[in-house]
Amino acid sequence: MKIWIFSALLCLIISCKKESMVAGIQHKDTIAVTEKPVKDSLTLQQKQPEIYAFVTELCNNKGYYDSAKYSRDEIDGTYKLWFRWSASSLSTPSVFDLKDLREIRRDKDKILAKLDGDFIERKKELENLKIVNVPYWQNIKKMHYQELLQDYEKKKIQIEAYSNPAVLLNNTFTKNCQNFAKALNSNDTDQIAEWKKLRITMSKANGNPQNVMGIFENHLQSTDWKEYATIDLITFGWGNSANADVRRPSHDEKMNREFESLFIKIDSECDEP
Repeated sequence: MKIWIFSALLCLIISCKKESMVAGIQHKDTIAVTEKPVKDSLTLQQKQPEIYAFVTELCNNKGYYDSAKYSRDEIDGTYKLWFRWSASSLSTPSVFDLKDLREIRRDKDKILAKLDGDFIERKKELENLKIVNVPYWQNIKKMHYQELLQDYEKKKIQIEAYSNPAVLLNNTFTKNCQNFAKALNSNDTDQIAEWKKLRITMSKANGNPQNVMGIFENHLQSTDWKEYATIDLITFGWGNSANADVRRPSHDEKMNREFESLFIKIDSECDEP
């Protein structure tokens, strides 16, 4: 009898162990099954590149960029800096004839006030332009500010000079064009000599040099010759020379490559040139 009871207990213990092992295996399989969906969901959460559409001279482009590195505002601001920004938006009236000269003298204060306002507006626009935090583009932004400042100062001096040529004698732009500043503030003989020299230079770069010199001879005989000399010596003499001294960022292949490098890839649809 004792032997039978012992055998029954032994069978019961073995049966419990088997059930425990099976339950353990089932629990382990359950864990293994639930691990795979968690891994897949993490993969699905990875961000896809975002698209920035932009245009160039002949192309419509789609740039794919990593939004973890750059925001859309930064990409857009950098595009404006690269392709659209120009200090030439500081517009002032051109002076080519007596009518232009008289108008710019008459409206000088109004023109200068507008120039001041345009400069402040453009300066604020550039300061608020959000661009990528890349040393190359941060430096380009600084260079554009210097360009804007120089262009403003140059145009302000030129507008004032049509009424008062003495302002040309002492400024940062006159160092490379002192001959024009001195002639405009000199006697008639020296002024005519420099004016003629300028016209000869202009004629050599013109397809009709005789016409350029013929205009000079006609203006020289006019009772308004001083006004004509002022126009030429400031607009085509001092103005062109000073404009060449304004430092501007080079929009070259390097700048193009630096902009393209912000994208993972660029798809372009271009017209024939």
